[in-house]
Amino acid sequence: FGVLNRINFNAAGYEVKPVIISPERKRQLNRNLMLFFTGFSRFSSDIQETTQKALADKEKQLLEMLSLVDDAERILTSKTDLNEFGRLLDYTWKLKRGISSGISTDSIDGLYAKGIEAGALGGKLLGAGGGGFLLFYVEEDKREAVAKAMEDLLYVPFQFENSGTRVIHYTAEMYEKR
Repeated sequence: FGVLNRINFNAAGYEVKPVIISPERKRQLNRNLMLFFTGFSRFSSDIQETTQKALADKEKQLLEMLSLVDDAERILTSKTDLNEFGRLLDYTWKLKRGISSGISTDSIDGLYAKGIEAGALGGKLLGAGGGGFLLFYVEEDKREAVAKAMEDLLYVPFQFENSGTRVIHYTAEMYEKR
């Protein structure tokens, strides 16, 4: 979808609503986010299956996580110190980890702890869990220390994209009529 969006899920499917922030605030958010590939892969469907089983017992945590979406949007769209967004990422990551043992691993927890010790205010594992990409919120003066702490991981520079997913290369497949 591009840009920065809030996605609300409901019985009919989902609704995508852009989160409108000033260009300068968006630039600052881009500067403060660092993405690293953990090197661990997993089948997200396996993680989601174990998470689904655990959800029945975790209603309180899930409702709290849902309410924090409003807090995150408020932080991003107001004049609130943007570092609060980083702290909120840390808090929500800890909530998410508590939902199912499959969401994180000892190795991922160790990487996350190294990032926090190096100066990241917060972060999260993207996707279902178990591997993939770690996103950290890092103040500019701590970026070098976090990069050094994560030097064994692949750093993936990124920024928010306005136009969403696009095909950047296409090769036609061979088609034979029978």
